[in-house]
Parts: sequence; C-alpha cells; structure tokens
Amino acid sequence: MSHSLRLILISIAVSTGCSLVVALVVVASVRLPILLSTRAAVPASSSTMDAGVIGSGDATVSRRPDLAYVFVGVESQQSTASGAQSDLAGKADKLITRAKGLGIADKDINTSGYYVGPVYSSAQTITGYRASEQLQLKWHNVDTVGKTLDSLVQAGGATQIGVSFGLVDPKAAQAEARTLAIADARSRAQAMAGAAGVKLGQLIRVSAVTFSANPLPGYEARAADSVSTQVPVGELNVTVTVEVAYAIA
Repeated sequence: MSHSLRLILISIAVSTGCSLVVALVVVASVRLPILLSTRAAVPASSSTMDAGVIGSGDATVSRRPDLAYVFVGVESQQSTASGAQSDLAGKADKLITRAKGLGIADKDINTSGYYVGPVYSSAQTITGYRASEQLQLKWHNVDTVGKTLDSLVQAGGATQIGVSFGLVDPKAAQAEARTLAIADARSRAQAMAGAAGVKLGQLIRVSAVTFSANPLPGYEARAADSVSTQVPVGELNVTVTVEVAYAIA
C-alpha cells in the first residue's frame, strides 16, 4: 500500500471515531433522568389531617313544655317626652301589679325593653313622643296560660303580648337526644367505612350543637269577651346534631 493511501485511510478512521464519540455524547446528553423519591416522614406534631372517617348524626326527642314565657308591654304617646314617660310609668305599674296578683314572683318578672323617643310626621317634624316598656314573665302553669294572657290584657292594660314555651330543666332531654345522635353518627360512619372497604378505629373527636324548636302560638290584644283565649301547648322538640371523627383501623 502506498504511503499516501495509508494517510487517507488513517484520516477517515480518525474522523469516523470522532463522529461516534460526538454521537455518544449527544445521546448521553438527551437521555431522560431517572428520579427516585421517598415519602417524607410527617412529624407527630404536624397539622396534616390523618386519614379517617368523619360523619354526623342527629336525634330529636319530644317533651311537653312545663314553662311559658309571656311577653307583655304597654305604651304611651304624649306631646312631650316627660309626659309620655310619666303616663307610661302608671300603665307599667298597673301591669306589674296585675302580674303579681296572678302569683308571678318578682324573680320571674324581667324588663326586656324600654324606649322613649320622638314621633315624626311625613314631613319629618316631631309631632309627639312615644314611650314603651316590655316585660318578660315566667308562667309555670302552662295549662292556664290563655286565661293569664286575658287577665294581663283586660285587667293589666297590656297592649302588646306574646307567648312561647320551654322546659324548666332541658338538660335531661338534651342528654337523651345527644346519646341517640351519637349512636346515629356512629351507624352512619360505620356504613361509610364499610362502603370504602375499611374498618373504624378509635374515636378521635365528637362535637355537638343543640337546637330546640319552640312552638310559638300567636296572641293579639283585644277587648274582653265571654270566650277565654285558647293557647294549645303541644310538644317541644329538642334536637341535637353531632359530628364524629374516627381513625381507620
């Protein structure tokens, strides 16, 4: 082989080798990286919510009310504020005297509102002054509340009146409803856990909200007649709603 032909073949080999090296470098540079990751440990004090089952339940128990809240009021309108206030004082004294005459103790007579202010015409000028006073009375014989309302209007002079019912001690009814609500919440949580293919673990949290729905019969002040006011007492519903959270076993 001639010397010039040998030089040409060596040059070609070197060029080919360099091209292969460059190609390998390019391939290596575009190769996708492989990422390895592990789940970081969550400290015990972390606020991250743990896996669990959260559910709610409710229950209602009914009780016959044994307490009536009677709301009564009187008002006066005069040309001066002092005149309206003075006239109101006489009317309020008459109403309170009638309430005490019915057997309502001083501790069961509370002032729930008192007001003295101007009365304006359509032209926004003062035409007089109005004074009013509202009382809340506790009446412990719910079966006679109708006659009590009549007496407060007819003999006591009340011009504003209303009534609602409650329980002297609602804790027993609330406790019963709470127990039933927690059982209902656990039953619902158990059903959710079963549907998800897991089992309930330890009870983590229980919160409760109690709501009592009072019947509110209406009453309007009117002139005396031979028929006494009828105020059906009905039943008082005590409803408790709870929310529970269980860990997953």
